Amino acid sequence: MIEQIGAAPQDDKIDALVLGTGPAGLMAAETLAQAGRRVTLVDAKPSAGRKFLMAGKSGLNLTKDEPTARFIKAYGAASDWLGPMLEQLDPIEVMAFAEDLDQPIFTGSTGRVFPKAMKASPLLRAWLRRIEAELRLCWRWTGFEGEALSFDTPNGSRCLLPAVTVLALGGASWARLGSDGAWATWLAEKGVKLAPFQPSNMGFQVTWSDHMAPFFGSPVKNIGLSAGGKTYRGEIVISQPGLEGGGLYAVSAAMREGKSLRLDLMPDRDTAALAVMLAKRPRKQTLTKALTKLGLDSAKRSLLQEFGRPLPDDSKALAGLIKALPIRHDGPRPLDEAISTAGGVMREAVTPGLMLKEIPGVFVAGEMLDWEAPTGGYLITACFATGRWAGQHAARYSPDAASSGSGC
Repeated sequence: MIEQIGAAPQDDKIDALVLGTGPAGLMAAETLAQAGRRVTLVDAKPSAGRKFLMAGKSGLNLTKDEPTARFIKAYGAASDWLGPMLEQLDPIEVMAFAEDLDQPIFTGSTGRVFPKAMKASPLLRAWLRRIEAELRLCWRWTGFEGEALSFDTPNGSRCLLPAVTVLALGGASWARLGSDGAWATWLAEKGVKLAPFQPSNMGFQVTWSDHMAPFFGSPVKNIGLSAGGKTYRGEIVISQPGLEGGGLYAVSAAMREGKSLRLDLMPDRDTAALAVMLAKRPRKQTLTKALTKLGLDSAKRSLLQEFGRPLPDDSKALAGLIKALPIRHDGPRPLDEAISTAGGVMREAVTPGLMLKEIPGVFVAGEMLDWEAPTGGYLITACFATGRWAGQHAARYSPDAASSGSGC
């Protein structure tokens, strides 16, 4: 069971130190403890797992129930790197993990897996009770002092030189929850190769016409989204800043790289059939009524007017616009608002066991690593998997001349 302690005596011995209490950090801590290491777990915030709890507000999508090989493909360019880690802790293992914590789960119609409680707090509480570690809160890492790690703590500055360390400090979004990316500067100073942070699974800014204001907050369901040669089905939300939602997040990486976005407002009808239906429109029938009869609700009609004006009179051209509506936007929303981030510690900067090549004895897990994946259970699963992987390799780490305890 985690024991929360305040100030540590100056001569305390630190065997295995884990920074961060998100899913990657907690998994690394538990794995180290199960291997017999004495674990100290620290977090800069006054309570554990703050971003994890925020993720749970939308239901805590733990993983996706699909074949492991298909699941791994969702990680794109990082699939071969993360593959062995995800094979070891795949969706089935994640489901078993939740159930072992007495958190019943269910699988939605799209394969997404959630705890029946539909929130993170019960799972987090049960997990913290199970992990054998000392927990130190309000310990903010401030960089390195030589080989030691320095901290601001409730009782002043401290430096620690653990036998082994796992960093699981998140990416660079949602800074108020602890993931501020400040660690990148300190690792770069040590020569660690980093990819620049970029927003991932983010909304996009749109400068709306005044007529769109009544639709802010409206979902646009059952649409197709195409960008960069890939097409997805999903939904988006019209918001005052622009567009957001799960469907958009699936294509956000391609959009971030400059690929154009097109919406299929009626993915279950083909263009030719729509053109025929529009051509049969009575002369006195308004276009709004004709579009409504086709099945376009008010939110979809508003998007068609916003991005298709002036709407063509030709039935074939209008049908083509409904099936492939080009979306103008002003770029991604700010990095700190993104659900996740791309960038971070590059693959070539770590060993196969996720130890930093430039800092022996220091391992990295979770969103600190340079990978990205869509929402839908992929993000948390990869954090679990890399946390376990780093914990396993850190548990076996034994430098020739390891020293532990207070560093400065």
